[in-house]
Amino acid sequence: VQLQASGGGLVQAGGSLRLSCAASGFVLEYSAIGWFRQAPGKEREWVSCIRKSDGSTRYADSVKGRFTISRDKAKNTVYLQIDSLKPEDTAVYYCANGGHCSGSLSRYPYWGPGTLVTVSS
Repeated sequence: VQLQASGGGLVQAGGSLRLSCAASGFVLEYSAIGWFRQAPGKEREWVSCIRKSDGSTRYADSVKGRFTISRDKAKNTVYLQIDSLKPEDTAVYYCANGGHCSGSLSRYPYWGPGTLVTVSS
């Protein structure tokens, strides 16, 4: 089971980014995939997840309306579209594979290396 997040970079406040989480070694639609982020000096926090069963989604209140999670079954990839970026969105973003769409880090046994998003004001 491998996950690889990509798509991070430096962007101005108000801009957009699309992060990708490419999966290998398993079929992504049969797993719940979560996105998390960790800002400098802060704990890792849950951002969003997509359910394996029907592809329905959940979001943390702090990102609702600006973040959109989706998946492409053909590419075995999950995306996180981030719009209206704010400086406080600056963090390393991680995707993780779990059995259930949950906001708890402990429910995700498999993690990939993160991708850094930096938002300038």
